[in-house]
Amino acid sequence: MERIQNKQRKRMQRKKIIRKKIRGTNECPRMSVFRSLNHFYVQLVDDSAGRTILGVSTLSKEFKGKRDKAGNIEAAKKLGELVAEKALEKNINKVVFDRNGYLYHGRVKALAEVIREKGLQF
Repeated sequence: MERIQNKQRKRMQRKKIIRKKIRGTNECPRMSVFRSLNHFYVQLVDDSAGRTILGVSTLSKEFKGKRDKAGNIEAAKKLGELVAEKALEKNINKVVFDRNGYLYHGRVKALAEVIREKGLQF
């Protein structure tokens, strides 16, 4: 139990450090990533106005039915494609990547690489 609490505490410390340095604007929103054990969530946030421009997750209608499991690397890649598609539809070409304290590894890395391949810059 103590090991899990220590892991969560370290992630929250990394999250604070990251959030001090980055801010999203309307032209270049912050792409916030949250992952749980079973699902994956991505939001494009305009911090200057305090609003969410785009929110997509593995629970979204567009994503459901495409994948059986929603918490693995393949699902993260499909979600990355969907996020890039929707962002480009809204004329968003550049974002600031907020990994939310998670290590740049596994699902987070797969999501970021697919989004870069589809044309978003960060």
